[in-house]
Amino acid sequence: MNHKKILNWSVTVSLAGFLFGFDTAVISGADRPIQDLWGHSDLFHGVFIMSMALWGTVIGALFGGIPCDKWGRKKTLSWIGILYLVSALGSALALDPYSFSLLRFVGGLGVGASSVAAPTYISEIAPAKNRGSLVILYQFNIVFGILIAYVSNYLLGSIGANAWRWMLGVEAIPALAYVAMVSKVPESPRWLILKRNAEKMARDIITSINPGADAQAEILAIKEGHPPAEKVKLFSSKYKLPVILAFLLAFFNQFSGINFVIYYTPRIFESAGLEANAALLSTAGIGITNLVFTMLGIYLIDRVGRKRLMLIGSYGYILSLGLVSYTFFSGDLGGIQVPVYLFLFIAAHAIGQGAVIWVFISEIFPNQVRAYGQAFGSFVHWIIAASITLAMPYVLGKFNGGPIFAFFAVMMVLQLMFVLFIMPETKGKSLEQLEHELLDSRVTGRKG
Repeated sequence: MNHKKILNWSVTVSLAGFLFGFDTAVISGADRPIQDLWGHSDLFHGVFIMSMALWGTVIGALFGGIPCDKWGRKKTLSWIGILYLVSALGSALALDPYSFSLLRFVGGLGVGASSVAAPTYISEIAPAKNRGSLVILYQFNIVFGILIAYVSNYLLGSIGANAWRWMLGVEAIPALAYVAMVSKVPESPRWLILKRNAEKMARDIITSINPGADAQAEILAIKEGHPPAEKVKLFSSKYKLPVILAFLLAFFNQFSGINFVIYYTPRIFESAGLEANAALLSTAGIGITNLVFTMLGIYLIDRVGRKRLMLIGSYGYILSLGLVSYTFFSGDLGGIQVPVYLFLFIAAHAIGQGAVIWVFISEIFPNQVRAYGQAFGSFVHWIIAASITLAMPYVLGKFNGGPIFAFFAVMMVLQLMFVLFIMPETKGKSLEQLEHELLDSRVTGRKG
């Protein structure tokens, strides 16, 4: 097995996650300067400036499976890089809020499509024994991209009145590099076999990955039960279990409160009695904690398995969210308790849901519908993320942290039940083996 070559391709493709993270976070540096420049209302600013990329992400995730299947994983990944490039340069040069919003929407399309194409591609070229640690590189790069965006914004923030344009435009550099790099990776052999019936090209790639393997046997295993011309529908009884698993995992990912915490951390800390400067410093700690425990997740995911990481994360969620809720209800605010508990929450997320979601969804769908299944899971994730993000300013105006964090804690108790009684273990199994097991299983009584 040529592990070096597989690692190189996986790292290259996972850089779509870096652009994802960078594009998502970089807008924070342009937030206030843009509103001051164009003088629009808070409502207009929220809908057309700050959240437009997020709605592009929803659309990109919903339809990302179509180009993945029609054009291939590699070509889709290349076009994702071009979307990022156009969005970065266009939004940096925009002369009015409407063109700016449109170009941020274009970048959001890239974010959503990348959450479909990148995990799908990596899962299809990776060997079973380390598929998890390779797919999770995508999540690591998201977290890393967020941190680099914050650092970049800080470094560029003092260069003048148009600093926000440089903050947004600098993304063009990694986007251009990514387009050049991804052009060097091969197409997914599974896509070549099942969607193009290009066995010779697939055989060459399989042999390149594993010179000692019986390439023809692998091709036959991939083709088994899947005639090239077969038309498939994701929402059929045949794929009921994978669809339910993807929906529930994505649903619980967002109902942990992760986006609420990430987007509104300074406000949460200030409501807990911290001064503004201390709140900002604690926010930086959230980012560092996220990166460190994501790295731990990379180390553990193929050693202890997806299900065990989800159990660890679920217990950590329940404990941390419960403690934050209790602190708000008791009124014992002003100390370091809430930041410490939220660091624990971020650690639980990074090692649990953060590490598992893109890996697990990319594994559980059969070869013929993997891209559409990944798109479905990503869409559920992003539509709930967008809805929670838009609803939270209203909710925060009505309630303090006590009932909000108690609600998320209850949702994580339900996630724990899902992990214990429904979620299967996928560690160390080939995609074809998982296909046979999951299509033959019932939703209830599933053994991990």
